[in-house]
Amino acid sequence: MMQPSVAIVILNWNGKKYLEQFLPGVVQTHYAPLQVVVADNGSTDDSVAWLQQHFPEVRIVRFSENHGFAKGYNLALEQVSADYYLLLNSDVQVTEGFIGPLLELLESDASLAACQPKIRSYNHPQYFEYAGAAGGWMDHYCYPFAKGRVFDFTETDEGQYDVSAPIFWASGAALFIRSKVYHEAGGFDPYFFAHQEEIDLCWRIQLLGYGIRSCPQSVVYHVGGGTLPKGNSLKTYLNFRNNHIMMYKNMYGWRRLYVIFLRAVLDGVSAFKSLLGGDGGYFVAVASAHLSFVKWMLVDQKKSIFPKNKKGNLEGLLKKNIAWAHFVKGKKKFSEIVDKEVTN
Repeated sequence: MMQPSVAIVILNWNGKKYLEQFLPGVVQTHYAPLQVVVADNGSTDDSVAWLQQHFPEVRIVRFSENHGFAKGYNLALEQVSADYYLLLNSDVQVTEGFIGPLLELLESDASLAACQPKIRSYNHPQYFEYAGAAGGWMDHYCYPFAKGRVFDFTETDEGQYDVSAPIFWASGAALFIRSKVYHEAGGFDPYFFAHQEEIDLCWRIQLLGYGIRSCPQSVVYHVGGGTLPKGNSLKTYLNFRNNHIMMYKNMYGWRRLYVIFLRAVLDGVSAFKSLLGGDGGYFVAVASAHLSFVKWMLVDQKKSIFPKNKKGNLEGLLKKNIAWAHFVKGKKKFSEIVDKEVTN
């Protein structure tokens, strides 16, 4: 019986140093049939020349400009044929045999669309990494968090989340997904450019009736912040803007209205607190994000990808406010906030 085909697709933008460091491990992945594709997003360093010289077996898809994470992947995956895509950040170190558990999980259940490996920090290997940790969740007010990471607090990995379980979203740093479902859902929303596009996609996928799961039997290590470091104003702007667009698109009825209103209030409190603390850049980024969200509602909705269905059973959804639990009640860990019976 023929094995399902897998394409590891790495989106690159001026990331030669990461390709030099991590691509050799990716290329040495033991699985067949496998293809490794680097989609270059208009790099101005010599990434492409280096690839052509050192890894001629790697397929290169070239763009003349930087389309961002979302549109860049959409354009690249239109040109890649495989049963499964593994969307992998260029700053991720893979481990031996990491594809096997991911593939086995999705092959075991046709209702599952995507999964993610356990993601540890490359620089602090005993800790989970911010971007996804052991699987993404969402609270009632659309604050994303993860098993092993709540806001800026990351836990040490002591095996506490080593059982595969339903999650709300799988990290775009290492997203393993059925190709047909990626395209059925419409791919990433190109309007997002970057940040939270994988959460939006997984939300739309769940509304189609598919499941998303963690796969802790597979482990990778992520540097993180390779393109836009933490604290960057553009990153703050994109996160806030895209989060509100995502709420508007995927929610419906009265819940959408009150959640967006309440989030606007909470975002305003956070922004003014930062301004009083001397961080004017954060204040401007949040204010600009909200203005851009209004512009999107009035003018640009047609540029986004909306869910084909807005009613469905959502897994990995916390029906309370994680900000209250974390900042007011002082609960730091995922397992302290989410009921114990669903933490594994």
